[in-house]
Amino acid sequence: MGQLLSFEDHALARLRERVAAAEEAREDLLAFARGQSGAVAAIHQAVLAALDATDFDHLLHVVVQEWPLILGLDAVALGLVVGPQGFRVDSSGVQHCEAALLRQWVSGGEPVEVRSVARGHALFGPACDLIGAEALIRLPAALPEAILLLGQRGAEPLDGHHGSELLLFLGASLGAMLQRWTLNP
Repeated sequence: MGQLLSFEDHALARLRERVAAAEEAREDLLAFARGQSGAVAAIHQAVLAALDATDFDHLLHVVVQEWPLILGLDAVALGLVVGPQGFRVDSSGVQHCEAALLRQWVSGGEPVEVRSVARGHALFGPACDLIGAEALIRLPAALPEAILLLGQRGAEPLDGHHGSELLLFLGASLGAMLQRWTLNP
């Protein structure tokens, strides 16, 4: 003869499973929201620090020296094309680089690229060997033409639509400040 199953026990077990899954989803959502809130606050703090720059050189210092601390990154670099000349700016200073190559990086691809890498972008200079994840942000309508690079050692990049929107905001803000200092020194 067959076995008698209690419908009530089975339903209660399924309900407990569903409640546990809903609780896990809620915890994941809260963790994401807290992380997103922290990222927004850090981006805003970085932009405010850049707005306090007293001149172009000070702005470059804020970006490559202070932003890594504010944003919790390991490296920040900036590629600039000014007329026929190209420059790479990182924590070790300003170096000349090939303007044509910079123009290719500035004009190619999406406005924001976030990716895991075996080796960071060449614009990171000596730090490129340490970089496992990077974000390349092409600065819109910037004069000079520019690309901002954010790098971290870990291979897990900031991802998702909201992360890209924050990085676009950071790039647009920096582009406006660069334009202000280069057009009105």
